[in-house]
Amino acid sequence: MSAPLVEGRDLVMEFGGPSLVAPRRRPVRAVAGVDISVRRGEALGLVGESGSGKSTIGRMLLRLARPTAGQVLFDGQEITGADRATLRPLRRRMQMVFQDPFGSLNPRMGIGQAVAEGISLHRLASGQAARDRAASLLERVGLSPGLYGRRPAALSGGQRQRVAIARALAVDPDFIVADEPVSALDVSVGAEILNLLRELRRERQLALLFVSHDLGAVRTLCDRVAVLYLGRVMEEGEAAEVLRAPRHPYTRALLSASPGRPGEARGPRIILRGEIPSPAAPPSGCVFRTRCPYALPACAETVPALRPLDPTRRAACIRDDILAMETAA
Repeated sequence: MSAPLVEGRDLVMEFGGPSLVAPRRRPVRAVAGVDISVRRGEALGLVGESGSGKSTIGRMLLRLARPTAGQVLFDGQEITGADRATLRPLRRRMQMVFQDPFGSLNPRMGIGQAVAEGISLHRLASGQAARDRAASLLERVGLSPGLYGRRPAALSGGQRQRVAIARALAVDPDFIVADEPVSALDVSVGAEILNLLRELRRERQLALLFVSHDLGAVRTLCDRVAVLYLGRVMEEGEAAEVLRAPRHPYTRALLSASPGRPGEARGPRIILRGEIPSPAAPPSGCVFRTRCPYALPACAETVPALRPLDPTRRAACIRDDILAMETAA
């Protein structure tokens, strides 16, 4: 197995904390000791409810946010505390596709110019060569060359997301974080974008971190999946296996709430009660215990380790009987 291209070790992210006006305020821990890695050519899905820390992890791996604790490594280089000068040559190799492409594109700039901007900035080409390269990329993501001079407001949501993908690809990155890239799109348009991402990943051997709450999209696109709850990984493994037969109660609950494929075997239905707790006041022990139908008194006392269940699967639960429960035929 190849070494990870990008890796986060024991990542912690806290926001807030004591200040002059609130000296007793406790920090909010959005991510609590997460280990995560993505190999070249691999797609890892990060799934979980809103507030689980998915986007924060993506930003830390790109060093758009500096972790409170832990390490970030890119291609073997430790970049957790790297300054701007050190990060500058790496920025070309790591890019992001945002949920809202309209917000990430300059509304006053033609889409061709927006794509060519990064090419020129990183000195990959200039002048007509940069414009030709941008036009070729727009065509590769399924946009007509005649749209080159159009501004983002003149395009549909799906077209704007294609522009955002072309803009990320323009600088030949090795790693892309796609943060909910299809959540605001119609189902059919979203499916086209997912197919495009899958083709481009294989074509360019991209490492992809796909942040989503849509298990169907993760099943379509990803090789592996990590399931997050309140800043912690509950289960991780090969996407096909985790989504076919989830072992952790939280993963089962997510799968219970998602539409199944025709003829797909489904395990016992788990309906979560209440809201996800505030990260400012997480439950003691297992953070999922307040909503888990299988919780025991011991779950309030022990933080479960993410332990191996088989060569490709890990889960964080103290109950072996629950982890061994059959969930699919």
